[in-house]
Amino acid sequence: MLKKTILLLLFLTFNLFSSTLKPIYFVNSNNIKLQDIFPDAGYNLTLYKIDKNRYSKKVKTKSLRKLLSSHGYDSLESSSKYTKFIKRSPISLTFIEDSIRNAYKQKYQNIRIDSIQIIPRGYIKSLPLKYNVRMPKKYFLSKKGVLSIKTLENKKIFFDYLIDAKIIVYTSRTNIKKATKLSAFNLTKTSLQLDRLKALPMTLEQQNITQAKRNIKINTILTNKDIRALYLVKKGSHVIVSIDNKNITISFSAKALQ
Repeated sequence: MLKKTILLLLFLTFNLFSSTLKPIYFVNSNNIKLQDIFPDAGYNLTLYKIDKNRYSKKVKTKSLRKLLSSHGYDSLESSSKYTKFIKRSPISLTFIEDSIRNAYKQKYQNIRIDSIQIIPRGYIKSLPLKYNVRMPKKYFLSKKGVLSIKTLENKKIFFDYLIDAKIIVYTSRTNIKKATKLSAFNLTKTSLQLDRLKALPMTLEQQNITQAKRNIKINTILTNKDIRALYLVKKGSHVIVSIDNKNITISFSAKALQ
């Protein structure tokens, strides 16, 4: 029992200090504090300082990990070579965030947005009272991009943004041949983390009224580039042709050429 308790304590201690460093942190002043990285740290101290004439500081992640290790924060991981600290601009980004959210919801009916991160391209002390938000072209195909706001004086201010969201897509259950009708028999509904797409995914409403535009391999995400309107008459089909002209009706069988 004692052995199990010791192992449990060691496990909890390891996970307490085990964490993944982010590539970007926002700070509220020129002093970069320990609690800017670990908000629950029991004490606070200054790790770095941002120069007076700058709004950010980039440090090597290797050096940062070494510094944090000297204060008891070991087993830190990172996927970035550098870590950037950005001084937070004293502005409200609510309107821009709402604009991003509404823009994505117009393209995806069942999107679930967990968070939106907006980074000004420079330190901004204030925003104009009125401005328009302009999203990049085909913004909906990626989770990140660069947007701009345009003031009444035609001045543009640029922001980087990153959206964490999940969307509903339909993937092929099996290999689907060209001109095959698309329905629940050959498609599977899947929730997917939005990253980068080549085109808008097909929707539920497009099932049963569309067909494959090309041969599609199994587990492929179906997009508008992969589908076309369902042909009621296929090439080679035998059909009945009826011609009505006033009181005369002529009917005959025929073979569709296309």
